[in-house]
Amino acid sequence: MKQFMKGMKRHLLSGVSYMIPAVTVGGICIAFALATADAREEGMIITNELWQNINIIGEAAMSFMVPLLAGYIAYSIAGRPGLLPGLTAGYLANNPLGTAEIKTGFLGGMILGIVAGYLAKWVKEWKVPKVIKPIMSILIIPLVTTLLVGLAYIYILAYPLGGAVSSMESMLSNLTSGSTVILAIAVGCMIAFDMGGPVNKVAFGTASALIASGNMSVMGMAGVAICIPPIGMGLSSILLKNRFSCEEQEAGKAAIVMGSIGITEGAIPFAASDPLRVIPSIMIGSSVGAIIAGLGGATDAAPHGGLIVLPVVGNAPIYILAVIIGSLTVVLLMYFLKKDLTKHKPNE
Repeated sequence: MKQFMKGMKRHLLSGVSYMIPAVTVGGICIAFALATADAREEGMIITNELWQNINIIGEAAMSFMVPLLAGYIAYSIAGRPGLLPGLTAGYLANNPLGTAEIKTGFLGGMILGIVAGYLAKWVKEWKVPKVIKPIMSILIIPLVTTLLVGLAYIYILAYPLGGAVSSMESMLSNLTSGSTVILAIAVGCMIAFDMGGPVNKVAFGTASALIASGNMSVMGMAGVAICIPPIGMGLSSILLKNRFSCEEQEAGKAAIVMGSIGITEGAIPFAASDPLRVIPSIMIGSSVGAIIAGLGGATDAAPHGGLIVLPVVGNAPIYILAVIIGSLTVVLLMYFLKKDLTKHKPNE
């Protein structure tokens, strides 16, 4: 089991290393474009044509994030035959499917990449006639693996998940009439859990819908929670350098910029490389920030998060304080939970 876990960490880090450029390049392009935008009730509006095009380029780069993660996890496990199945599985995870338009995001992509890799590795071991061997790696293995993983995802995970999403939407709507603290914890945890996945979208969608009815406090909580994971992890990579790789430290600088503009996905490289420590930490940090925003009466009139929406934020000092305390909470948790890399040999 110990050897398996070491191998799994190596595969995850391989996927993350190929994913980081898509996150940083795409995220920075989007961040710079949004920095020119106007914060309005309908969202962030980019009016300049050049920056609109730069935003399109950034979104295109970001769209490769999950496919690259899944593809190169599978490649690390099974070699070249695993690459296409992993890329395809990552694409499926990152795009809406079914009537409920379910998108499982990076967590779905990471799981599918692992499944695709081990499935491709298993198919490679099949005993086949000599006449078929030349086309195994270029046709049979990718075809069989892609179909099995894709169909399993669509029928076993994506469609049933639609019902779960509907249940979460109802649960969160019911909480809006109850305790502010419980609502803030729910919003913070859901926003940070999958950083753009279905759980995140339920919280964000609910908060955005409530703006139209005059309730902007939930969006205030969500706006704070959205930027804490990337800012918190970015600060951690700078302040706790001995706990992060050089690649993660570079990604951390971009993550701070992305977080300030309200792009939660900036934290995904950190979560993908160490999910068991990072995901609970950013959920706690986002919850702390959301609680402060909720109790302090911070509001957000735009369906977006981060510091870029400050022109339409009510009680901005509390909003900023919530972001700072939530981000520092993440740094503190990383200090206690993340291992010091300098104290561990590379082969450990």
